[in-house]
Amino acid sequence: MDNLKQQIKELIVSALELEDIKPEDIVDSEPLFKEGLGLDSIDALELGVAIKKKFGVKFSAENADNRKHFASVDTLAAYIRKEGGIS
Repeated sequence: MDNLKQQIKELIVSALELEDIKPEDIVDSEPLFKEGLGLDSIDALELGVAIKKKFGVKFSAENADNRKHFASVDTLAAYIRKEGGIS
């Protein structure tokens, strides 16, 4: 398994205190919001802060692409790799 994606899944579960979900339950390509995990806008803010702390990657409130970046574990990993220089 991709180490970065595993770290993202663990971060989602711990930062959002998802008690009934384990990292291995999260499918890389499934949506994180609405259907899929069912996260909401508050979760997005908390997750954005956690990602900034862990990976040093920032999200701008004015960036219209944030919704795309937070679509799934796959899209978050791609954004973190691009912006954080992580391979």
